[in-house]
Amino acid sequence: MATFSRRGLLQGSLAASALTVAGAAPASAARPVMPAGPSSPALVRRRLHLPSGIATGDVTSSSAILWSRTDGTGRMVAHLRAVDADGAPLRGRGGFERTLTSGWVGEATDHTVKIGATDLPAGTRFALEVRFEDEEGVLSDVHHGTFRTAPGVRGRGRSGGHGHGPGRRSQSFVWTGDTAGQGWGINPDLGGMYTYRAMHDLDPDFFIHSGDTIYADGPIQAEVVEADGRIWRNLVTEGVTKVAETQEEYRARHRYNLMDTNVRAMYADVPVVAQWDDHETTNNWWPGEILEDERYTVRDVNTLAARGRRAWQEYQPIGEARALRPGTTGFEGRRIYRRIERGPQLDVFCLDMRTFKGRNTAGLEPHATPLLGEEQVRWLIDGVRSSRATWKVIAADLPLGVIVPDGKAQESISNADDGAPLGRELELARVLKAFKDAGVRNVVWVTADVHYCAAHHYSPERAAFTDFDEFWEFVAGPINAGTFGPNELDGTFGPEQVFAKAGPTAGSPRDGRFQFFGHVQLDEDDVLTVSLRDGHGGTVFTKELVPHR
Repeated sequence: MATFSRRGLLQGSLAASALTVAGAAPASAARPVMPAGPSSPALVRRRLHLPSGIATGDVTSSSAILWSRTDGTGRMVAHLRAVDADGAPLRGRGGFERTLTSGWVGEATDHTVKIGATDLPAGTRFALEVRFEDEEGVLSDVHHGTFRTAPGVRGRGRSGGHGHGPGRRSQSFVWTGDTAGQGWGINPDLGGMYTYRAMHDLDPDFFIHSGDTIYADGPIQAEVVEADGRIWRNLVTEGVTKVAETQEEYRARHRYNLMDTNVRAMYADVPVVAQWDDHETTNNWWPGEILEDERYTVRDVNTLAARGRRAWQEYQPIGEARALRPGTTGFEGRRIYRRIERGPQLDVFCLDMRTFKGRNTAGLEPHATPLLGEEQVRWLIDGVRSSRATWKVIAADLPLGVIVPDGKAQESISNADDGAPLGRELELARVLKAFKDAGVRNVVWVTADVHYCAAHHYSPERAAFTDFDEFWEFVAGPINAGTFGPNELDGTFGPEQVFAKAGPTAGSPRDGRFQFFGHVQLDEDDVLTVSLRDGHGGTVFTKELVPHR
């Protein structure tokens, strides 16, 4: 039997018992399309297509979000089948097969749709087949993908190939940020965003996109002159040559990135944990800001953010979380900070460091100024304290101790003052102290944003604020954007830059040497190995962390 490849096509059909998902029409109502026989008259009928591919997201030990987009009114039909390492269906106790059907989707969501798949067996590899059915019952061609649910508790779950199942705990993930930034888009001469292929080749269990999933404020032009005089040639589509302001222009940015074959291939095979940051709306924004940027005719950031947020949530495979309490945000009723439970080894806490952020100031206020906001701070403290997972990985869309100026103000948490916490730093101090007071161990922070890679060790022995336990923060990115850094560090929480690698200021991503992503491997003994890698997958730094029991 041929070796199963996550990047190959999985064979199978959609003929399986159907299950109705919340708010969706029963799959049994779908009208099957029978193949025409030799004597049947030829029928010319346009089938729906899936121009943006398929994706999965927020995969836990028992659930997954299934995502796709079609090009007309239709509904998604997704078939899941448990398979072994060779791609063959599992039989007997390990067997699992299910068909899920969405409700009808159209222009209201730009033809995007999500299905929440629940009650899945832990530690199981799934073959995923996705089609769309139109209003006449005609089915599109099938798109194939795969994903693995997280390991379950020892002795529970079903074996799903790739070593997952009872008794296995190991897993891995990659993270990065900053896609198609500073005008560097999809360059067909280079094979597109090939750096995504380097992440895909590592066969990770999931991918954290740490923000700046698009650059709504960065126009994509047909040609860009690089520092050495070479010409970078972008694929250009309608809606990406100016800053995004309308709902359609924000959606166009997401469609653009999904035109890249490397991105679509990875998203079909590797579940996404998506975060948003500033460039999903505009650079360094905060709620309530009024822009002075002459490129914009719409200057009210809350209006832009609402459009950017809607497009982001349509295009990212993220579930619909519970509503926020009234008054916690001025432009969105649903929270996007969330906890992804990955079995006994790992919980991922995915932060939202943009929605609740106060205005950018010098950061020297004697009182706490918001970044996470009160509700999210309490959620994070309570969640990390209650977590029984060995490792608590906090995915932040801004670094902690890196100074990121915004004119005369600060975009960052840090305020460029090495003394006691002030402004936004007071919120972080509260979080770190709460972790220490609760005896929380094995917390690691991962982030992107600053367009270089780094490893930072934070210690109270070097800090102005000392009421916390030491921890590591790892920075990666960009994955397809301009290069910058390294930035200076603020000494308030005692960071030490153990490693950093950066490209030339505003450098091109052409050769991949200064594009970066991180890789985390958790082994059977819960040892966590972090490697920082360049755009070709080459390792530039490695750190092994042994858990405190």
